Amino acid sequence: MFETHAKKGTLYYFKWAFIVTAIGLLLGAWLGWQSTGTLSGMATVFFICAVLAVLEISLSFDNAIVNANKLKDMRPEWQHRFLTWGIIIAVFGMRIIFPLLIVVIAANIGPIEAIVLAAVRPEEYARIMHEAHLPIAAFGGTFLMMVGLGYFFNHEKDVHWIVWLERKMARFATVKGIEIAFALSLILGFSSLLEGEQATVFVHAAIYGLLTFLLVEIVGGLLDASQQTMSAAAKGGFGAFLYLEVLDASFSFDGVIGAFALTQNLFIIAIGLGIGAMYVRSMTIMLVEKGTLSAYRYLEHGAFYAILVLSVVMYFQTLVHIPEVFTGLGGAGLIGLSLWSSIRYNRRHAQQENSSRGAHEHLHAKA
Repeated sequence: MFETHAKKGTLYYFKWAFIVTAIGLLLGAWLGWQSTGTLSGMATVFFICAVLAVLEISLSFDNAIVNANKLKDMRPEWQHRFLTWGIIIAVFGMRIIFPLLIVVIAANIGPIEAIVLAAVRPEEYARIMHEAHLPIAAFGGTFLMMVGLGYFFNHEKDVHWIVWLERKMARFATVKGIEIAFALSLILGFSSLLEGEQATVFVHAAIYGLLTFLLVEIVGGLLDASQQTMSAAAKGGFGAFLYLEVLDASFSFDGVIGAFALTQNLFIIAIGLGIGAMYVRSMTIMLVEKGTLSAYRYLEHGAFYAILVLSVVMYFQTLVHIPEVFTGLGGAGLIGLSLWSSIRYNRRHAQQENSSRGAHEHLHAKA
């Protein structure tokens, strides 16, 4: 299925993603009009859907890389099944059912009641979600913070965007448990700014977020330990398919939790993250067929800085209201800066190679 297609342009791979984007944004605009009856409300929901899609793409950039590495070794029929069945599981499972479960757990209501509230009683739904916002923010903020810290506190990381900061973090990565100590310090610091029951709820939810991250890490470690067996299973297809779905779910968790920093509307989350999931799938296909994983050196750095910023914003949201526009544009701005830095690096590197080649040819001519 993934034979080389050198003549295919980049836009070819994102054809279906563009179609889903158009449908999703139109659906989001319609949802905004139906819920508010105003053009400003329609534009706000439209914008949030777009930002959620960008957030999902940025958080799942490494997901596409992992998928590409595994997919290239799978049989063609299982490649096709992952990109068809897998997208159904990714969009409807992780982007709709999983956020619904978060609402059910946080608000302590049944799934059917949660869907009914979201669809026909948005005021009551918003009230319940507002009351449940503190534990969601504490849980999600802690999980995202550990994801971001885990990327930078890595002694094997040798590519640095903000060199002075990332080099120090990589050096201190050899200290066991430094990420956990950092996160716990912030948890205690923010909980001290809350009072009574709120402080207790914040600490409990944050600890559950930390434990969830550690559990995901343990599962990932067990999967890595059995990678040799999984590679053999990849020849048959199903083992690798199952392996990729578990990894997909782990990566999707970041985007789903992060989405609650922008909106608490289940349908808006599903639309925005669903659009992003289509781009991740398109990116995966492109990376496999073109035989390259990344042309932009610092793009992943920007994504993980955005994760860290988002985690801190979610903590602050337990204290004060922070506009959704600020949250979305902050992450998008960091990713844009990292992309710009990557392009500058590529140009500078190309110029240095050309200069070096020119000097070599000049010396060779003189000789």
